Amino acid sequence: MLAVGAIAAVTLTACAEDAPQDTWQPEGENSTRIHNLQWPVFAIAGVVGLLVFLAIVWVVIRYRDRGQPIPKQSHGKPALEIALTILPALILVGVAVPTVGTLMALAETDDTECSVNVYGQQWWWEVEYPEQKGCGGIDREFVTSGQMVIPTGTKVLVSGTSRDVIHSWWIPALNGKKDMVPGRVHTVRTQADEPGIYAGQCTEFCGLSHANMRMEVVALDPGDFETWKANQLKPYAAPEEGSIAAEGESAFISQCARCHVVDGLDDGGVNAPEQFVYSRTAPNLTNLMTRNTFAGATFDLLTDECRERVWEATPEEFGERYLEGVTPECLNEVDLRAWIKNAPAMKPMYTDGTKLGPTDGRSRGMPALGLNDDQADQLVAYLLERN
Repeated sequence: MLAVGAIAAVTLTACAEDAPQDTWQPEGENSTRIHNLQWPVFAIAGVVGLLVFLAIVWVVIRYRDRGQPIPKQSHGKPALEIALTILPALILVGVAVPTVGTLMALAETDDTECSVNVYGQQWWWEVEYPEQKGCGGIDREFVTSGQMVIPTGTKVLVSGTSRDVIHSWWIPALNGKKDMVPGRVHTVRTQADEPGIYAGQCTEFCGLSHANMRMEVVALDPGDFETWKANQLKPYAAPEEGSIAAEGESAFISQCARCHVVDGLDDGGVNAPEQFVYSRTAPNLTNLMTRNTFAGATFDLLTDECRERVWEATPEEFGERYLEGVTPECLNEVDLRAWIKNAPAMKPMYTDGTKLGPTDGRSRGMPALGLNDDQADQLVAYLLERN
């Protein structure tokens, strides 16, 4: 009874309404297809499992050894053997036919209206919006990370690959899993019905911080999406001369520009690219404070109170609240400062290049920069203006 109770508790916990990665609460066309398939398959598997369990219990009780003769064997009864062959085959056919049909529908991408490219990397996701007529028209490519922003009611073609090992891109509420493989481009269609944030997770073991490789899709009404897009494409605004943010700009160039990019910032080129596995392919920080997360969506840029205000907004309120970005009052400065000063202490990374082997001694991941409090203050002030 204790075992049954434990299983029931775990099952009910998995069905909690506030679970951000609940596969039983679809919010898009593809996820609805998956949901409509998994319910009958789950029901069939449940019935078969129950019958098998009851049969085992009956056999254990009915034929428990009491010193009786060996029961009569069923071997050699063709009718029973044929029936026990045909019945499972019919069950498998009943599951296979709708499964194949669903897989074919999920693979369809000809009807997509918007295109976004995704790059997996240990241990974060880069999101690239190429020039296109879709997504309301984009006349200049731009890049973000951690959060993919899409317009609601729009079928989006996600084209993904990887820069290192195999990753798997999965937003349970919107679509099924899609592996991102080095040297190949895999596509998946995604679409969100209502505004909101949809959480996801890398589901292919990819190394030391696999569990910390998260991602989010943010769905905005088309009008709000246009506002967000215009914000991503606005020209670089340098901090006011003599301000702490201006000092942070100098600190960024000297400490961060070897890996990170801020569009429009003249950083004088890459410093020591030979020290890093993928120089200049760290998250693009151009509009960092328009996002809710950092470090591969592992940490929130918003304080708990402000995060709750965005995540729990109604569809009607969500766009306005998300577009506010991260204000000074809502900035989770504690985690951001800790990350800037000593990132490996917060998220495991291969920052000691001597242990990498195939990377010839180069580092992967953000190292501990060894900054003092004043430098951290300057960088935080500079990044806070990336909004």
